[in-house]
Amino acid sequence: MVIESLQNDKIKYISKLLNKNSERRKNKVFLVEGVQENQRALTFGYQAQEFYICQEIYKEEIPEGKVNFVSSKVYQSLAYRGTSEGIIGVYHETQKSLSDFQPKANSTIILLESVEKPGNLGAVLRSCEAFGIDAIIVTDAKTDFFNPNVIRSSVGCLFGMNFFQADNQEALDFLKDNDFQIITTFMDNDLKTIQHANLNQKTVLCFGTEHSGLSEFWKDKGENYLIPMVGSIDSLNLSNAVAISCYEALRQKL
Repeated sequence: MVIESLQNDKIKYISKLLNKNSERRKNKVFLVEGVQENQRALTFGYQAQEFYICQEIYKEEIPEGKVNFVSSKVYQSLAYRGTSEGIIGVYHETQKSLSDFQPKANSTIILLESVEKPGNLGAVLRSCEAFGIDAIIVTDAKTDFFNPNVIRSSVGCLFGMNFFQADNQEALDFLKDNDFQIITTFMDNDLKTIQHANLNQKTVLCFGTEHSGLSEFWKDKGENYLIPMVGSIDSLNLSNAVAISCYEALRQKL
């Protein structure tokens, strides 16, 4: 049976999940669109509730579990990606506790304070996965990890990462209890560049929002370093700054 009506109760339910974060949180589920993204979610042990597949578009092997086949018209009404691959998965949300994370002797963590843009968070997750970052912590979050745009912009890299949400004090207590070197990124042209930091030890690199940077909470909580720049602009996009710092951490470990 193929669902062809936009008024079908299942389609109305998925539409609510797509358009209302509160609905998604209430039901403790999240949506994953795309072949690679669903494959990564399943590979890393996320439990699918059901799938919505348009066979006119989707050409891969049908995943195990409950599958709802939908018409092209219905699928296009649900798809939030510009280029669609014909599959949307509904997954049970899994919350991870920071207290359960066991860092290695030279673990590198990225901490983002009050990140607002889902696309930035997704891009940061992609860089963290690519450069072998051990975990990412978001404090005082303005968006959450399971936002569809986070999953999309991370290309599913979220699913293979250790990721946590916490408030600033909870994160600081964890970092102190586990003897992390804390590196902050306040704007100050007189400071050393990131290449002078020893990142081949247990380290957290802390970043704030693009418009205001880190809050005063993190002032004097660690050592402050800058990414060197020679142009006239005085700041980088958050995801670019994180990517450069992640690469530097990996470079020092190689």
